[in-house]
Amino acid sequence: MKKQAVLFAGLAAAGLASAQEVVRIGHAAAVTGPVAYFGKDTENGARMAIEALNAKGVSIGGKKVRFELAAEDDAGEPKQATAVAQKLVDAKINGMVGHETSGTTIPASKIYHAAGILQISPSSTSPAYTRQGFNTTFRVVANDVQLGQALGRYATGSMKARRVAVVDDRTAYGQGLVTEFARSLQSHGGSVVAKEFTNDKATDFSAIITRIRATKPDLVFFGGMSATAGPMLRQMKQLGMNVRMMGGDGLCSDEIHKLSGGTMADGQVVCAEAGGVQGEARTAMDKFRADYKKRFGIDVQINAPYAYDAVMTMAEAMVKAGSSQPAKYLPVLSTIQHRGVTGPIAFDARGDIKDGTITLYSFKGGKRSLLTVTK
Repeated sequence: MKKQAVLFAGLAAAGLASAQEVVRIGHAAAVTGPVAYFGKDTENGARMAIEALNAKGVSIGGKKVRFELAAEDDAGEPKQATAVAQKLVDAKINGMVGHETSGTTIPASKIYHAAGILQISPSSTSPAYTRQGFNTTFRVVANDVQLGQALGRYATGSMKARRVAVVDDRTAYGQGLVTEFARSLQSHGGSVVAKEFTNDKATDFSAIITRIRATKPDLVFFGGMSATAGPMLRQMKQLGMNVRMMGGDGLCSDEIHKLSGGTMADGQVVCAEAGGVQGEARTAMDKFRADYKKRFGIDVQINAPYAYDAVMTMAEAMVKAGSSQPAKYLPVLSTIQHRGVTGPIAFDARGDIKDGTITLYSFKGGKRSLLTVTK
């Protein structure tokens, strides 16, 4: 009899466990390749949110649920991103956080939209992502129009740059950012004296630098990632070109100093990160950074807190809707007012974050140094 009681108790416990709903949140980014440190950063941020939700205990529609992170590597490649997207759709995820870059996010978004799965990017900034007419695309960071405007103002204002050479890495992110920056630069009295392009796998920039050097720019604006910008800075130094460099969040990692071979001078690089908090809101962000380091043993790169907020915003929408089914929580997500560690999160009609902030940084001793938070 005792054995039977134990057996029945075990079966009852198993029944309760199986009755608990599992909510799967997808995440995809480059966790291999030259910008893996960015991809792992957002994956870690999403994982922290999943762990926090499960530790708290969440009920949706009156039922206890357990959240799971379905993490995939898209290697920063558009083709792999679409394959990963289809894999996650087939796994029946309830929502998607990612991808990391605009070049992977945009093609993958078509697959999520076709499947009716809601997607929040914690890092993609190309305006094209939310201008496809999809009701499933959202982002928790400012887009390239906002970034470009802020960078153009800062370049001509605080940096007094008038003659600027622009270089992009031919990715959706790099080209979009350069386009918006050039527009802002020219509207504030600056001029583009050279236009060059490379690719995100390039290692030799001597021909580009030689042509740029002949135009005598005050500033080089680079649309791309630190994995490319670091070696470019090193070669600029070797060719006697000691001008400043500016770029977007792709440059806003301490890795750029290492990648430049230590040749990057203090204050030489200015970058802008989509997002940012100041005043009392910094307390929550500082706590997140401390918790992140305790959990993973490394510092936040850039977008981990935005991935965390993306998961938390999605979960709040599910709770308020009483359902984890995308079609049911979509109307709630579209009108949500979430208080995140990165600040208040609300979306406009396209899915862009409302009143997105921009944080500008420089580097001192190889470490990021805050310049200003603006809009």
